[in-house]
Amino acid sequence: MRSSILALVVTYAAAASATINWTLQKASNPTADQADAYQRIENAMRLAAARYAKFSDASKTVRVMYSPGVPTAEANYNGDLRFGSDRAYMTERTALHETSHTLGVGQTAAYARKCAAGDWATALPLLRSWDGAGAVINCDSQHIWPYGLNYESEFSEVNADRHVQLIDAMLADGM
Repeated sequence: MRSSILALVVTYAAAASATINWTLQKASNPTADQADAYQRIENAMRLAAARYAKFSDASKTVRVMYSPGVPTAEANYNGDLRFGSDRAYMTERTALHETSHTLGVGQTAAYARKCAAGDWATALPLLRSWDGAGAVINCDSQHIWPYGLNYESEFSEVNADRHVQLIDAMLADGM
């Protein structure tokens, strides 16, 4: 059984090819602060989009903005993603996490229903293939854990890969 789940995971990851198209809205004559933010945000989004392309079939058009008034970062299902002025959040981890919101995490009625019911026919077996038979997908009104990348301390290459794979599986489950 375990080898068949692992084969499913390997096949699942190998067949993925997401299209996360994103554009960063920029001032025509940026200040030094804006130019620095744009560079950091572009790097974070490039890395996140590449990871989604490697491990997901998700497609989304995302409009990225630098909004200094945002305390950290925020995103919604309509595809708007805003980074605030705190450089500590201009990272791949934040870009992955916020992109998951544009895909439905914490944003849709289907997400709320699936979370309330624990109804993850694809995502839960995937999680258990990594974390054991007792693993569960925890959800609140906005976030998932494990692998939600809710904090910078949760980021690792493995966790980032698993985050994208888990989001993709949740999408396959109808999130």
